[in-house]
Amino acid sequence: MSAPPKKKKPHPPRSGPRRRPAGGAARGRQPFGEAPILYGIHTVAEALGNPARRVHRLLATANALHRLSAMLPDRDWPEPVSVRDIDRLAGADAVHQGAALICEPLPEPDLADVAALPLLIALDQVTDPHNVGAVLRSAAAFGAGAIVMTARHSPPETGVLAKAASGALEHVALVRVRNLAKALEELRQAGHFLLGLDGEAQDRLGEDGLPERLVLVLGAEGKGLREKTKAACDRLVRLPTHPPIASLNVSNAAAIALYEASRRGTASSA
Repeated sequence: MSAPPKKKKPHPPRSGPRRRPAGGAARGRQPFGEAPILYGIHTVAEALGNPARRVHRLLATANALHRLSAMLPDRDWPEPVSVRDIDRLAGADAVHQGAALICEPLPEPDLADVAALPLLIALDQVTDPHNVGAVLRSAAAFGAGAIVMTARHSPPETGVLAKAASGALEHVALVRVRNLAKALEELRQAGHFLLGLDGEAQDRLGEDGLPERLVLVLGAEGKGLREKTKAACDRLVRLPTHPPIASLNVSNAAAIALYEASRRGTASSA
């Protein structure tokens, strides 16, 4: 008599709900439970003031609590901790200014959720969190509503990125997509003009007027825009720089392009 067949072991349950990419979007956050640690006075204050941010714990020195309470009155504050306690949490190299926040990553919208915004930024494989944070800060300052990035070649939401953004992470949406060229085409179909910044372009930024609905497309420093991304743009322009400096860091280039866009009335009224 043959032995009964062995039963297959059940697969372990998933740690969270299955992600559903829509409109070319691909969620790029850390798995649930890997809560980021944000630090810096302005970063922590903006996160605490954001109702969409799920907060677990605030650690702050007495001086930091004094500064935070002036920025966010009528809140309950924890007992102060030492600088050493925050160093152990955020890392000794973190410029935390005496404040650190353990929290969940913000929920990311799909591409369709931001397609109606008049001014957007697309970053083509910009991986440095300092650069992405600086672009976020300029985006918030000049009225861009979201940054669209590739899912595989973009930094996650970390303390480094959030500190560089100086609170802008709470105000400018991050949208991660699997295929940037496809996402750009979807934005074109939604009525946006796709303006790519390329150091080899013949036309210069600012020579002609900019349309009401605009996506500024920028590449990583050194590599620039990939050929497929260039082909997806409606027009390529370069910054009006002079020798011997032919190009700028992507965050500086983004700030100049965003200023030009806002000056011509393309920025969101919000």
